Amino acid sequence: MFLLYADEPGTPGGADQEHFVLAGFSVFERSAHWLSLELDKIAATFNPQDPHSVELHGAPMLAGRGFWRKFDKELRLEAIKQALNLIDGRKFRIFASVVRKSAISPNDPVHYTFQQIVTRFDHFLARQHVHFNNTQRGLILFDKSSKEAPIQALAKAFKLDGHDWGRLRNMAEVPAFIDSEATRLIQLADLIAYALFRYYEKRTVSFLTLLSENLTILGAFSTDFTRWFKQYDND
Repeated sequence: MFLLYADEPGTPGGADQEHFVLAGFSVFERSAHWLSLELDKIAATFNPQDPHSVELHGAPMLAGRGFWRKFDKELRLEAIKQALNLIDGRKFRIFASVVRKSAISPNDPVHYTFQQIVTRFDHFLARQHVHFNNTQRGLILFDKSSKEAPIQALAKAFKLDGHDWGRLRNMAEVPAFIDSEATRLIQLADLIAYALFRYYEKRTVSFLTLLSENLTILGAFSTDFTRWFKQYDND
């Protein structure tokens, strides 16, 4: 089974945010444990006695809030970069949907971005079957949030009634929602989503360039961020 860990760094209705981002990465089930251990090593540099108490989240790490206040900015930035560098584009593949909220208003950005993510993940699983004789099911895992009920309802509707481009055929179950404190991989999804959010909202490329070769956007790969940005900006 392939797992897709996903998160969103902003709020759908936030008036101060022009874009909404939903992003994450896929990992084969047997590789998830080993990736989590690598993230534990990064966390241990900040609390060797209790690394599991350290949560890796983009916004507080960058701003130096709470637990992160006592660490120099260079150390915090390096930890984010080390985590993002674990995504190699082979074992772990990034899926992302970014929408300019004014372009789809009054439609719901959660509906739009979730439909993009779940259908591209479904297509990825179908390609594994057709091209690599690797028949697998998929499961999407989100951080716990107020969007749990609407996302599960959307997933069920997409499977039973179809979405804009067909039906979901390779999902094992509706998305699961888990506490980010309990899993490093939701934390990594947060870092990925935050890197994209910073690029679109602040034009900050320092984190995003680490991911450029491993992005799956609307089912396509691109390392040309100017072309990629224009593609989304015109949607």
